[in-house]
Amino acid sequence: MQLATIFLGFIVFGISENIKGPAIPRIQFDFGLNESQLGTLLSLNALGYLLACSFTAVLTRLWGIKIVSILSFALMIASGVLIFFSHSYSIFSSSYFLMYIGNGMLEIALAILGARIFVKNTGFMMNLTHGFYGLSSTVAPLVATGVMSVQVFGHTLDWRGMYLVMLSLSVLPIIAALGSSFPGDNVAHDERVPLKKLMRDPVLWLMVLILSSGVVSELAVGGWLVNFLEKAYKWDTIEASGMLSAFFLCFALARLLLGALTDRFGYVLSLALFSAFSALCTFGAIAGGERVAFLFAASGIGIAMVYPTVMAFIAKRYSKGSDTAITFTVTLMGLGSVIGNYLIGFITESAKRLYGSDTPLGLLRGLQAGYGFIGLCALVCAVFSVILYLMLKKQKELI
Repeated sequence: MQLATIFLGFIVFGISENIKGPAIPRIQFDFGLNESQLGTLLSLNALGYLLACSFTAVLTRLWGIKIVSILSFALMIASGVLIFFSHSYSIFSSSYFLMYIGNGMLEIALAILGARIFVKNTGFMMNLTHGFYGLSSTVAPLVATGVMSVQVFGHTLDWRGMYLVMLSLSVLPIIAALGSSFPGDNVAHDERVPLKKLMRDPVLWLMVLILSSGVVSELAVGGWLVNFLEKAYKWDTIEASGMLSAFFLCFALARLLLGALTDRFGYVLSLALFSAFSALCTFGAIAGGERVAFLFAASGIGIAMVYPTVMAFIAKRYSKGSDTAITFTVTLMGLGSVIGNYLIGFITESAKRLYGSDTPLGLLRGLQAGYGFIGLCALVCAVFSVILYLMLKKQKELI
């Protein structure tokens, strides 16, 4: 039941994160948002994610991981209900913010649970469980597109009804969690490594930079790829959602099939190689134009490996302080995500104005510049991974 909770949890997490791809153009149209405002919306939601990350570890120590996990799923169900009834932008943004609170709590809860359970073949098992996130992310955009067109009692569900239906699936991992017992809640506080000691470790700060840049590159695809393909190449929603699903198929297969390589190559070297591959694919897709759009999907192979490999590294290096190290790292990662989403929208809008806001060329260059930042984040992830690799190799502390 512990494994069922983790697997189902990552499935729901992938759904909640990536149904926004086909929904965002409609949300943007309904509320009259430009790209900069859209980037601000996603940044504010990432702020909710950040806030949740900052207090989830405290709640885990007070209430236990079981209650915190169930609460995070319940919040996502509640946000789905509120989104369904939101017909003003203020109510919608508040409801969306609540969903990201639930997502942030779930992110920490699943990471802590994985670090406690997977003490052997950590890289493989972390990538395997996170592979279920990739699998659900693969089908989420296409399923979301289909659900938005479903009619119930003569009314089309559209994006509001789609969020209600998809987020209601959170009831499945709640059932699994209710039947589970979770390890590690009885660990004495004096056995845990204190945060002040962890913060003096430069390795952890480098891991924050690696994770932040990698996750910005990963999560931004779900929010911006469909928007890019529809506006830059005039693809219809089904085609664009299909490419997003292809990205997450590559994403999921990489985690399911390549996780064992991280244990063999070493976690830090794997981070450098895979993130560099993702950056090359993203830049190649932008430079090559529509005929090499498949490289957008291929970039998922590399960026998929960043998050679970970082979690495996933390679980191994900070075995007695994994809860604290994970919370610290993921919280700062959330801050990076806030900044990253804002920058993508800002860069897109700025480049549009530079080439002519109301011209097709201005739109294309703006979208290319914004999406290029996603590739740049993957490249930054690779650079910091190389720096960390050289540092740990010199200290003979490679994992």
